Amino acid sequence: MTLLLAFGESLAVISLLLPATAILAAMGGLMGVLGLPLGPMIAAAAVGAFLGDWLSYSVGYRFRDTIGGMWPLSRHPDLLTRAAGLFARWGIFGVFLGRFLGPLRASVPLVAGMSAMPWLPFQAANIASAIVWAVGLLAPGVVLSYISW
Repeated sequence: MTLLLAFGESLAVISLLLPATAILAAMGGLMGVLGLPLGPMIAAAAVGAFLGDWLSYSVGYRFRDTIGGMWPLSRHPDLLTRAAGLFARWGIFGVFLGRFLGPLRASVPLVAGMSAMPWLPFQAANIASAIVWAVGLLAPGVVLSYISW
């Protein structure tokens, strides 16, 4: 379940329709209350996020000339423009940063693919950001569940 939620949250288009960030943060709190181990859940979230960005990059690379005219991106052209600006300004660090910027989360990998960013630097940023994102999303709920109010 965690892997699928993180995958959907990181996948272009699907992420606009799926409120997975809130669900995953709540799952972190639930894990702490139930005393479940954090490691496997972080691993599942990181793998799902990594795979979602990898697929988004691949779609952007494959359909780079036509993707902007497809729904729902045709209705939200500002997402691609904002992602392109972030990517143009920050390069590989922009891919890392994009993971933490709401709606840009899934459009940055798409734009990286559309821009034909080299695969290896993209995947390095993808792996690093997926791990940091998963820890940052799940760990606070676990920690807060131990605080007695």
